[in-house]
Amino acid sequence: MTDPTQDPYATYAAMRSTCPVQAVSAGSGGRTSYLVTGYAEAREVLADARLSKDTAAFFAGKGSPRRLHPAVAHTMLATDPPEHTRLRKLVTKAFTTGAVTQLRPFITRVTDELLDQWTAGEPFDLVAGLAVPLPVIVICELLGVPQADRSEVRRWSKELFAAGQPDVIDAASHSLADYMTSLIAAKRGNPGTSLLDQLISARDGEDRLSEEELVSLAVLLLVAGHETTTNFLGNALLALLQHPAELRRLQQNPAEVSFALDELLRFDSPVSTATFRYTTEPITLGGTDIPVGAPVLIALGAANRDPERFPAPDSLELDRNAAAHLGFGHGIHRCVGAPLAKAEAEIALRALLTRYPEIRLAVPPARLKWRHTRLMRGLTSLPVTLG
Repeated sequence: MTDPTQDPYATYAAMRSTCPVQAVSAGSGGRTSYLVTGYAEAREVLADARLSKDTAAFFAGKGSPRRLHPAVAHTMLATDPPEHTRLRKLVTKAFTTGAVTQLRPFITRVTDELLDQWTAGEPFDLVAGLAVPLPVIVICELLGVPQADRSEVRRWSKELFAAGQPDVIDAASHSLADYMTSLIAAKRGNPGTSLLDQLISARDGEDRLSEEELVSLAVLLLVAGHETTTNFLGNALLALLQHPAELRRLQQNPAEVSFALDELLRFDSPVSTATFRYTTEPITLGGTDIPVGAPVLIALGAANRDPERFPAPDSLELDRNAAAHLGFGHGIHRCVGAPLAKAEAEIALRALLTRYPEIRLAVPPARLKWRHTRLMRGLTSLPVTLG
């Protein structure tokens, strides 16, 4: 039987062919959730104001043994307008195309420094050597996290996604929140120009940002700012290595990497399932009636392989116009850091393909290990030979 973490797409296709929206049992309590696997239905429900992301309201009074730090449990991702609108406005300007353009020389320099540590002809783990450190260094630089603290911050962030280990996740949430609280205090005593310094100014100024919201935003930006990009880089390179003709095409025409990013995101999305939502009133979606108060799970990876929207969806076709993919979500909660993620991926892939024209997998694809987490889809390692 195929391990669903290795290739979930056949399972998604089977479910979608039966019905694009299905009731599924979730959790030890047997609560019924609704899983969305169709593209049209996913896009519709991602923008539907009748679904709430307010997890605090949903779980109020239900009781839980979990002890997530409130700054992690109730981030901007777990709010609705108008709170979400206010918080998102504070960070959007840091991730505009113009702002990211200013970061490109730094991203390029870091990429080159990481690649300079590689030895051609020897097996190398692309995840550990590039896909993990590059986004961590970039987001830490943007936020103003000191270099000495970055390895610890990365470890806590990774532990937040330790599926099946609630104690590890909860402990990591407290470590990260406590660290950010300390860093904010240090920056107040010695202000700088980083994004975190700008958010501190908003907290201490006129923009109505509470201390709890400040810590929560800092943790969210730190974690979301590199976990998804790490998976994006690993998944994209693996897809190219398994499609030699497409790999050669980009090697011969590196300028096409930028256009290819959307198809790579569609083909193997780094975020497998959108974050938590629930219905605030009964809705009908894809011919399925969903009652009020029901969690709705949106399988972004499944939607991006829907043949109704993307013909021959299991084929990687770099000349496909895949800009409508849902890899970054859709609607008011679409990933605010998408321009930064795409810039990092473009620079890293272009450098890899230019430097190492003979790059290839160092192990059979079946031996690759995937992270066991519902939210993210990414490799634990990607051994390659650099040629």
